[in-house]
Amino acid sequence: MERIQVLLADDERLLRAGVRLVLRHAEDIEVAAEAEDGGQAVEMACCLGVDVVLMDIRMPGMDGLAALDQIVAKAPGVHVVMLTTFGEHDYIARALRAGAAGFILKDTGPQELIQAVRAAAHGGAILSPRITREIINEYLHGDEGRTAEARRLVGMLTDREREVLVMIGLGASNADAARRLYMGEGTVKTYVSRILSKLGCANRVQAAIIAHDAGVLPV
Repeated sequence: MERIQVLLADDERLLRAGVRLVLRHAEDIEVAAEAEDGGQAVEMACCLGVDVVLMDIRMPGMDGLAALDQIVAKAPGVHVVMLTTFGEHDYIARALRAGAAGFILKDTGPQELIQAVRAAAHGGAILSPRITREIINEYLHGDEGRTAEARRLVGMLTDREREVLVMIGLGASNADAARRLYMGEGTVKTYVSRILSKLGCANRVQAAIIAHDAGVLPV
Protein backbone atom coordinates (compact mmCIF):
# COMPACT_ATOMS: atom_id res chain seq x y z
CA MET A 1 0.00 0.00 0.00
CA GLU A 2 1.34 3.41 -0.98
CA ARG A 3 1.05 5.63 2.06
CA ILE A 4 -0.03 9.26 2.15
CA GLN A 5 3.05 11.27 3.11
CA VAL A 6 2.33 14.03 5.65
CA LEU A 7 4.38 16.98 6.85
CA LEU A 8 3.48 18.42 10.27
CA ALA A 9 4.30 22.11 10.69
CA ASP A 10 3.67 23.58 14.14
CA ASP A 11 5.94 25.20 16.70
CA GLU A 12 4.25 23.30 19.57
CA ARG A 13 6.01 19.98 20.14
CA LEU A 14 3.16 18.60 22.21
CA LEU A 15 0.64 19.22 19.45
CA ARG A 16 2.91 17.63 16.84
CA ALA A 17 3.35 14.61 19.08
CA GLY A 18 -0.41 14.27 19.50
CA VAL A 19 -1.12 14.52 15.78
CA ARG A 20 1.68 12.08 15.00
CA LEU A 21 0.28 9.59 17.51
CA VAL A 22 -3.20 9.83 15.97
CA LEU A 23 -1.96 9.37 12.41
CA ARG A 24 0.07 6.30 13.39
CA HIS A 25 -3.22 4.45 13.76
CA ALA A 26 -3.93 4.86 10.03
CA GLU A 27 -2.11 2.22 7.96
CA ASP A 28 -2.32 4.35 4.82
CA ILE A 29 -0.77 7.51 6.36
CA GLU A 30 2.83 8.23 7.32
CA VAL A 31 4.28 11.32 8.98
CA ALA A 32 7.29 11.94 6.75
CA ALA A 33 8.69 15.01 8.51
CA GLU A 34 8.03 17.77 11.04
CA ALA A 35 8.73 21.50 10.86
CA GLU A 36 8.84 24.06 13.66
CA ASP A 37 8.28 27.17 11.54
CA GLY A 38 7.08 28.29 8.14
CA GLY A 39 10.51 28.45 6.56
CA GLN A 40 11.22 24.82 7.39
CA ALA A 41 7.76 23.85 6.16
CA VAL A 42 8.35 25.44 2.74
CA GLU A 43 11.75 23.78 2.36
CA MET A 44 10.46 20.35 3.35
CA ALA A 45 7.26 20.56 1.33
CA CYS A 46 9.25 21.39 -1.79
CA CYS A 47 12.02 18.79 -1.42
CA LEU A 48 10.44 15.77 0.29
CA GLY A 49 7.57 15.10 -2.10
CA VAL A 50 4.90 15.00 0.60
CA ASP A 51 1.21 14.77 -0.26
CA VAL A 52 -0.32 16.78 2.60
CA VAL A 53 0.95 19.52 4.90
CA LEU A 54 -0.83 20.04 8.21
CA MET A 55 0.28 23.55 9.13
CA ASP A 56 -0.39 25.93 11.99
CA ILE A 57 -1.36 29.48 11.06
CA ARG A 58 0.61 31.14 13.86
CA MET A 59 4.31 30.24 13.94
CA PRO A 60 7.49 32.20 14.75
CA GLY A 61 9.53 33.61 11.88
CA MET A 62 7.57 32.87 8.73
CA ASP A 63 3.96 32.22 9.71
CA GLY A 64 1.63 29.68 8.15
CA LEU A 65 0.01 32.12 5.72
CA ALA A 66 3.34 33.24 4.26
CA ALA A 67 4.49 29.62 4.06
CA LEU A 68 1.22 28.68 2.34
CA ASP A 69 1.81 31.27 -0.38
CA GLN A 70 5.25 29.85 -1.11
CA ILE A 71 4.15 26.21 -1.05
CA VAL A 72 1.27 26.91 -3.44
CA ALA A 73 3.69 28.69 -5.80
CA LYS A 74 6.59 26.25 -5.56
CA ALA A 75 4.87 22.90 -4.94
CA PRO A 76 1.33 23.15 -6.38
CA GLY A 77 0.78 19.39 -6.07
CA VAL A 78 1.02 19.56 -2.28
CA HIS A 79 -2.27 19.95 -0.40
CA VAL A 80 -2.02 22.31 2.58
CA VAL A 81 -4.51 22.01 5.43
CA MET A 82 -4.35 24.75 8.03
CA LEU A 83 -4.52 23.89 11.73
CA THR A 84 -6.42 26.51 13.65
CA THR A 85 -8.26 27.33 16.85
CA PHE A 86 -11.80 28.61 17.11
CA GLY A 87 -11.88 32.37 16.54
CA GLU A 88 -9.12 32.77 13.93
CA HIS A 89 -11.68 33.36 11.19
CA ASP A 90 -9.90 36.23 9.46
CA TYR A 91 -6.75 34.13 9.06
CA ILE A 92 -8.76 31.19 7.79
CA ALA A 93 -10.49 33.27 5.14
CA ARG A 94 -7.13 34.55 3.87
CA ALA A 95 -5.76 31.00 3.82
CA LEU A 96 -8.68 29.67 1.78
CA ARG A 97 -8.34 32.40 -0.81
CA ALA A 98 -4.58 31.80 -0.98
CA GLY A 99 -5.09 28.18 -1.98
CA ALA A 100 -5.30 26.12 1.21
CA ALA A 101 -7.12 22.82 0.82
CA GLY A 102 -9.07 23.74 3.92
CA PHE A 103 -8.79 23.94 7.68
CA ILE A 104 -9.40 21.84 10.74
CA LEU A 105 -9.61 22.79 14.39
CA LYS A 106 -6.76 21.72 16.64
CA ASP A 107 -9.20 19.93 18.92
CA THR A 108 -10.56 17.82 16.06
CA GLY A 109 -11.21 14.19 16.98
CA PRO A 110 -8.83 11.42 15.86
CA GLN A 111 -11.08 9.89 13.20
CA GLU A 112 -12.02 13.28 11.76
CA LEU A 113 -8.33 14.17 11.53
CA ILE A 114 -7.49 10.93 9.71
CA GLN A 115 -10.38 11.39 7.30
CA ALA A 116 -9.30 14.99 6.68
CA VAL A 117 -5.80 13.87 5.68
CA ARG A 118 -7.22 11.25 3.34
CA ALA A 119 -9.64 13.70 1.77
CA ALA A 120 -6.95 16.34 1.28
CA ALA A 121 -4.61 13.82 -0.35
CA HIS A 122 -7.31 13.07 -2.91
CA GLY A 123 -8.10 16.71 -3.63
CA GLY A 124 -11.07 17.10 -1.34
CA ALA A 125 -12.07 20.26 0.48
CA ILE A 126 -11.48 20.17 4.25
CA LEU A 127 -13.87 22.53 6.00
CA SER A 128 -14.66 22.00 9.66
CA PRO A 129 -18.48 22.17 9.83
CA ARG A 130 -18.42 23.86 13.25
CA ILE A 131 -17.33 27.19 11.82
CA THR A 132 -17.59 26.94 8.02
CA ARG A 133 -20.93 28.70 7.69
CA GLU A 134 -19.92 31.50 10.06
CA ILE A 135 -16.73 32.13 8.11
CA ILE A 136 -18.51 32.16 4.75
CA ASN A 137 -21.19 34.52 5.96
CA GLU A 138 -18.87 36.91 7.79
CA TYR A 139 -15.60 36.88 5.83
CA LEU A 140 -16.11 35.34 2.40
CA HIS A 141 -19.27 37.16 1.41
CA GLY A 142 -18.49 38.77 -1.92
CA ASP A 143 -18.57 42.49 -2.51
CA GLU A 144 -20.14 43.77 -5.75
CA GLY A 145 -16.91 43.55 -7.73
CA ARG A 146 -16.12 40.04 -6.59
CA THR A 147 -19.71 38.93 -7.14
CA ALA A 148 -19.65 40.23 -10.71
CA GLU A 149 -16.35 38.47 -11.42
CA ALA A 150 -17.63 35.22 -9.92
CA ARG A 151 -20.76 35.38 -12.07
CA ARG A 152 -18.65 36.06 -15.16
CA LEU A 153 -16.52 32.99 -14.44
CA VAL A 154 -19.50 30.75 -13.72
CA GLY A 155 -21.07 31.99 -16.97
CA MET A 156 -18.22 30.29 -18.83
CA LEU A 157 -19.34 26.87 -17.60
CA THR A 158 -21.74 24.51 -19.30
CA ASP A 159 -24.99 23.58 -17.57
CA ARG A 160 -23.56 20.26 -16.45
CA GLU A 161 -20.40 21.91 -15.17
CA ARG A 162 -22.49 24.35 -13.14
CA GLU A 163 -24.35 21.42 -11.58
CA VAL A 164 -21.05 19.88 -10.54
CA LEU A 165 -19.86 23.27 -9.25
CA VAL A 166 -22.91 23.43 -6.99
CA MET A 167 -21.96 20.02 -5.61
CA ILE A 168 -18.44 21.32 -4.95
CA GLY A 169 -19.88 24.37 -3.23
CA LEU A 170 -22.00 22.16 -1.01
CA GLY A 171 -18.94 20.17 0.02
CA ALA A 172 -20.00 16.96 -1.72
CA SER A 173 -17.35 14.35 -2.49
CA ASN A 174 -17.01 12.98 -6.02
CA ALA A 175 -18.92 9.89 -4.94
CA ASP A 176 -21.75 11.98 -3.43
CA ALA A 177 -21.93 14.20 -6.51
CA ALA A 178 -22.00 11.16 -8.80
CA ARG A 179 -24.90 9.67 -6.88
CA ARG A 180 -26.90 12.90 -6.77
CA LEU A 181 -26.28 13.82 -10.40
CA TYR A 182 -26.60 10.25 -11.77
CA MET A 183 -23.09 10.30 -13.18
CA GLY A 184 -20.08 8.02 -12.94
CA GLU A 185 -17.56 8.98 -10.28
CA GLY A 186 -14.82 9.14 -12.91
CA THR A 187 -16.96 11.49 -14.99
CA VAL A 188 -17.45 13.77 -11.99
CA LYS A 189 -13.68 13.82 -11.42
CA THR A 190 -13.17 14.87 -15.04
CA TYR A 191 -15.75 17.64 -14.66
CA VAL A 192 -14.10 18.86 -11.46
CA SER A 193 -10.72 19.13 -13.18
CA ARG A 194 -12.28 21.01 -16.08
CA ILE A 195 -14.11 23.38 -13.72
CA LEU A 196 -10.98 24.18 -11.73
CA SER A 197 -9.14 24.93 -14.98
CA LYS A 198 -11.88 27.18 -16.34
CA LEU A 199 -12.26 29.09 -13.08
CA GLY A 200 -8.51 29.39 -12.52
CA CYS A 201 -8.79 27.70 -9.12
CA ALA A 202 -6.04 25.81 -7.33
CA ASN A 203 -8.47 23.51 -5.53
CA ARG A 204 -12.09 22.75 -4.72
CA VAL A 205 -12.19 25.22 -1.84
CA GLN A 206 -11.53 28.17 -4.13
CA ALA A 207 -14.16 26.87 -6.55
CA ALA A 208 -16.63 26.63 -3.66
CA ILE A 209 -15.95 30.27 -2.77
CA ILE A 210 -16.65 31.33 -6.37
CA ALA A 211 -19.88 29.33 -6.31
CA HIS A 212 -20.86 31.14 -3.11
CA ASP A 213 -19.93 34.58 -4.46
CA ALA A 214 -21.83 33.93 -7.70
CA GLY A 215 -24.97 33.04 -5.76
CA VAL A 216 -25.47 29.62 -7.37
CA LEU A 217 -25.75 27.66 -4.13
CA PRO A 218 -29.19 26.84 -2.72
CA VAL A 219 -30.15 28.91 0.30
